[in-house]
Amino acid sequence: MTSIRPMQLGDAAAVADLTTDLGYPATPEAMKRRVEPMLDNSQHLLLVASDDRDRVIGWIHLYRQMTLEEPARAVIGGLVVAEGFRDAGIGAAMVEAGEAWARGHELASVLVRSRSTRTRAHRFYERMGYVETKRSHVFEKRFV
Repeated sequence: MTSIRPMQLGDAAAVADLTTDLGYPATPEAMKRRVEPMLDNSQHLLLVASDDRDRVIGWIHLYRQMTLEEPARAVIGGLVVAEGFRDAGIGAAMVEAGEAWARGHELASVLVRSRSTRTRAHRFYERMGYVETKRSHVFEKRFV
């Protein structure tokens, strides 16, 4: 039986492993530094899915985004389900929990960005009722 619960600092190692599987390498220590300031911050939602042995098998992060151009909305910052547990409704359940959080915070919508090569993810979001609204280029200037 899978359960969805708030992420805890003790989940950082498992979350780091899943994040690395997603293509964004992270150590447990780095993940702890990222997670800790978000845990008690009402602008962020961090959830994990765990299996019947309480092993973390997925996570989702949503955050509140406010801009001058758009009404406040939620953004799915990341979502991952461990290989072997996909296509079992776990990702959908986490997205639905995130959407409930967004509605509860009176946010206008939920936005998700997905790399162009992640066609399986695109189909997932479309099945969840998400619609592609635009394509864009992403630019970044790193300081570290």
